[in-house]
Amino acid sequence: MKLIRHGDPGRESPGVILEDGSVVDASSEFRDFDEGFFAFGGLESLRSWINDGCPGGSLVDADVRRGAPVARPSKLICVGKNYVDHAKEFGGGVPEEPVLFMKASSACSGPYDDVVIPANCQKLDYEVELAVVISQTAKNVPDQDAMNYVAGYTVICDYSERAWQKERCGQWVKGKSLDTFAPFGPCLLTTDELQDPHSLCLWTKVNGDKRQNGWSGNMMFSIPYLVSYISTYMTLLPGDIIATGTPAGVGMGMDPPRYLSVGDHVELGIKEIGSIAQRVISDV
Repeated sequence: MKLIRHGDPGRESPGVILEDGSVVDASSEFRDFDEGFFAFGGLESLRSWINDGCPGGSLVDADVRRGAPVARPSKLICVGKNYVDHAKEFGGGVPEEPVLFMKASSACSGPYDDVVIPANCQKLDYEVELAVVISQTAKNVPDQDAMNYVAGYTVICDYSERAWQKERCGQWVKGKSLDTFAPFGPCLLTTDELQDPHSLCLWTKVNGDKRQNGWSGNMMFSIPYLVSYISTYMTLLPGDIIATGTPAGVGMGMDPPRYLSVGDHVELGIKEIGSIAQRVISDV
């Protein structure tokens, strides 16, 4: 299944993309795609509703705004330096175990929303990532059972203000958590439609110029390992998101660095899931 949310910011309604490409509103049957939806068997109910012909559903206009496919998660956990080539361009060596950091859930935005460059921002950067959505409460999950806790996958851009991330003391979260710094979508693709998440091509274009072109098979730490590892240190709740890392090609890694500016257009995608895009605008 392909789950989407549509409508004005803060007032999105749940929907699905059917096999013929049509988008159907599901709000007559489901309140939202949020923690409660995943926790109480929402995916199974949604699948039955689709198989029954989407009773009460209505077609969604193509020009309606697309929101993030999961309502604000309780946590957005990111994995740093999970691709060897990116770890080398980032500096500091290759980690022996996953590097974890958080983005505030208030950074989440729709897949085609503008990314707002904050005042005094000097080093805005992009990172395309495969994101994993958790289906049920996970705590101390063994590797071999980890995929049973995954609802599906989506595309996320981990935007960063590198100066605030690396030059302003403390942890990375300060440069990662501004509003609009975590757009994701265009849909949540359930696990039954993506059998091997470690064989995907991830790409980024800035103003039409391809910057990133990586393969998820190059992740140092696999998705089952990450789910298990992270659930050792915190309880993962239904709807939580794990951003699994980015391949090389970010602006910071170029010589000289090529950061984003107002007016730039960023496109990011994973073929099997879809693409997202943002225009960089100023908040002043």
